[in-house]
Amino acid sequence: MRNYIIKRILLSILILFSVTFIIYAILRCLPASYVETMAMQLSTAPGAKPYDEWIAQLNASYGLDKGILAGYLVWLGDFAAGNFGDSWKFTVPVIQKFNDVIWLSFVMGGIAFILELVIAIPLGIIAATKQYSRADYAITAGALVGISLPTFFFATLLKLVFAVKLQWFDVSGLVGRNYAQLDSWGQFLDKANHLVLPITTLVIVSIGSLMRYTRTNMLEVLNADYIRTARAKGLSENKVIYKHAFRNTLIPLVTIVGGSLPGLFSGALITETIFSIPGIGFTSYQAMVIGDIPFSMFYMTFMAVLTLAGNLIADILYAVVDPRVRIA
Repeated sequence: MRNYIIKRILLSILILFSVTFIIYAILRCLPASYVETMAMQLSTAPGAKPYDEWIAQLNASYGLDKGILAGYLVWLGDFAAGNFGDSWKFTVPVIQKFNDVIWLSFVMGGIAFILELVIAIPLGIIAATKQYSRADYAITAGALVGISLPTFFFATLLKLVFAVKLQWFDVSGLVGRNYAQLDSWGQFLDKANHLVLPITTLVIVSIGSLMRYTRTNMLEVLNADYIRTARAKGLSENKVIYKHAFRNTLIPLVTIVGGSLPGLFSGALITETIFSIPGIGFTSYQAMVIGDIPFSMFYMTFMAVLTLAGNLIADILYAVVDPRVRIA
């Protein structure tokens, strides 16, 4: 196991270098350019230098006058030294802006992910064990509705019903207008109240696929020979389902859990935008639109590291949940 982990880590480092170079090259080739935008603004000032001169000066200032490979090597050296630079759009250090917005998205994603597991897996098991029953049809229909609903439509529908019509929640924002006058507990409850609709949106639009995935894998396991043997031995139905069948269903579920690690930090762009939540999803979108290379590179590199770590964790967990799986 130790040799396997070391080999995977070395391979992940090689993949990380390749991924970051591709991301850097794509960002350098994007039509949106912060330098061009700034040069255009500066050149319109009275008595200012021409646009072309501003372009050359700003490119030299940000190291964009070098080729893509040379520029990447400069970025890689700074990144390895812990120098992540300043965000061009937000005019603060990249790590500071990232730290300001990441934890809100992590809390939203973490709560939504836990609720998704708690709700979807039991419902998927019920649908599989009661195949073709009313419960199965109801759960399947609910899952298909959740899969089919676009995020922007469902989020807008929740705002219309619960914020506009019933007025149980504010329409948008993270805090209410009286937030500064509340004590610490009141401020916590105020933020929690504003996160109810965004988290509900994330859960509903994500829960359907996991329910269907659990149901399909559970049905496949329940039709296996060893399940029929366990029932023939006189084991109770609960022991057959939850001790024998469900344990083997965990293997594909572990893949989902491991692959969901980056999602906890990636933010939810559409949901955060509709509800005006200042999370990492909306922030990274703003940075990419304007061509903010320092912030975009840090964010995308961070996501690449999490993706590689999630895949490694999933592979290791295979051997934990199923004794038949051994890494040689």
